[in-house]
Amino acid sequence: MFVSYLILTLLCFQTAVLARPGGESIGCDDYLGSDKVIDKCGICGGDNTACKVVSGVFKHTLTNLGYHKIVEIPEGATKINITEMSKSNNYLALRSRSGRSIINGNWAIDRPGRYEGGGTMFTYRRPNEISSTAGESFLADGPTNEVLDVYMIHQQPNPGIHYEYIIPGDNVISPQLLAHRRPGEPLNGQLGMPEGTSHEDEDLHRETDILTGQSAGTFPVIQPGRFPSHQPENQVPAMQQPRQNREHNWKQVGKTECTTTCGKGSQYPIFHCVNRITHEEVPEGYCDSSTKPIPEEEACNLFPCPAFWDIGEWSECSKTCGLGMQHRQILCRQIYANRTLTVQQYRCHHLEKPETTSTCQLKICSEWQIRTEWTSCSVPCGVGQRTRDVKCVSNLGDVVDDEECNMKLRPNDIENCDMGPCAKSWFLTDWSDRCSAECGAGIRTRSVLCMTNHVSSLPLEGCGNNRPSETTPCNNGPCAGKVEWFAGGWTQCSSECGSGTQQREVICVRKTEGNFDVLDPYECSYLEKPPIQQSCYLKPCGSKWFHTEWSTCSKSCEGGFRVREVRCLSDDMAASSQCDPQLKPEEKEPCNTQDCVPEIDENCKDKYYNCNVVVQARLCVYTYYKTACCASCTRVANRQSGFLGRR
Repeated sequence: MFVSYLILTLLCFQTAVLARPGGESIGCDDYLGSDKVIDKCGICGGDNTACKVVSGVFKHTLTNLGYHKIVEIPEGATKINITEMSKSNNYLALRSRSGRSIINGNWAIDRPGRYEGGGTMFTYRRPNEISSTAGESFLADGPTNEVLDVYMIHQQPNPGIHYEYIIPGDNVISPQLLAHRRPGEPLNGQLGMPEGTSHEDEDLHRETDILTGQSAGTFPVIQPGRFPSHQPENQVPAMQQPRQNREHNWKQVGKTECTTTCGKGSQYPIFHCVNRITHEEVPEGYCDSSTKPIPEEEACNLFPCPAFWDIGEWSECSKTCGLGMQHRQILCRQIYANRTLTVQQYRCHHLEKPETTSTCQLKICSEWQIRTEWTSCSVPCGVGQRTRDVKCVSNLGDVVDDEECNMKLRPNDIENCDMGPCAKSWFLTDWSDRCSAECGAGIRTRSVLCMTNHVSSLPLEGCGNNRPSETTPCNNGPCAGKVEWFAGGWTQCSSECGSGTQQREVICVRKTEGNFDVLDPYECSYLEKPPIQQSCYLKPCGSKWFHTEWSTCSKSCEGGFRVREVRCLSDDMAASSQCDPQLKPEEKEPCNTQDCVPEIDENCKDKYYNCNVVVQARLCVYTYYKTACCASCTRVANRQSGFLGRR
């Protein structure tokens, strides 16, 4: 399986790195002579059958906070991609089957970066831009040399985790390998190797045969375990190379720089071709490339990097208003072998430890205010209800939603009231003023109620059955010769849309037998005259400007201003943008421009010695503090008024 994977890797590597003279890349098409591409398994012209792509989405709904296993990454996996589908307060975590935490283990959140684990290097990304909606991700090329488990630290609803990796298939022989097999050549295992051929020789032979169809030596051959050897600019061309002999050999002339300054890095020896006697460097073509030593990785700068405080983000304030607390996690960390480790806190004692708690105040809390006294009881006797107006007021004096105040402290705005037992008798109203008939016989009415412990119109026990009459006869005189107002029909509405008016003629007449005589209006002056005008509404007109009443003036003298709110509303009173901007009413105007006359109130004094704290905390907007620290609050108010006036 390993040799199969190595051949696939070499195929893909040579396709990518070999170049024509002049630097032009040689693609998959150039080797195979047809329009073929590299499949997901890294094989030119492959059909994705030499490997298996495993992918899916973890969408389970989780309830408990903490670590939850998402997916298992098997040994030999490549092209690993674990990505959170959208940004959240959850974190991804990675650990080996041996129990070693690789990323975000033991409730400690690592910084984004590169972390080694399972024989490969994982890139951990955590976008933190405010405008970004991308989630966290783990990326690795692989292959892994052990089974790894991916977890999610669950803190809020799971947005979904997408995972994908590639594992070798049961048959990893590429179609090109079979196509170039010699006639009659038997297959040995999965790679199809001739009997008696060593793995190394067959790998080299197959690589040249598959990629070029030519004999070895046409292109550089990459041996397993060696770095690719690129031809330097000063190398002697192939036709002019001298015979390789014992006069030249490979010599270590130094080492590469260490990859890190601390915490365990890597460096490699550097080999050059030199004259065996003079030790002068010569072009690499003078030495046998097959004998060039393999640069082996060497550890360097093994001492750990200095410990540092890893500071987490502040939590949300514990209170939405008023004084609260917020917290953050502080860990002592140290970098070693490209891994950030949590260490004992004494290693960071040379550094000042950041604070882990802090006070916070998003805003001053709003408070309840009782705006009106209790109303009269809803019943004259018995048990009824009474109400009063209670509002939530911000520290600026504005009425805000009730949710901004503490609902547990809300004063009652409705309560029962007991007006005492009701008399068990009939209660009457006065007779109506008007007779039901304008002339001739008619009636007048009144209301009759039996009042006991509650209002009722039924003849309950105690009131008796002698219910007083609710009607009485009346007569406004004979109808003949009666003087009265006569109203004509209404005219058309004065406006085609919206509100308009209508008019009509109203005359004074006397009714006689079968006729009406028109009289002077003075004759009917003792009668209520019907209206000669009324409003009318035919259809909606669209949007109009509406405005509130003017606010109180910001200053009582020396020029203040007052404001009002202006809105554009449609006929159904919904917000609209269809109003004419040129007709918009003014939202602000000056007021109280007269000079100020200072007033001295002998009763306005500070009752406490620390009223300056009240002023600094901006508590003068509340009635209690405004009275207790009257002098200090008044001075601040006058100073602010003067400042606003100058503006």
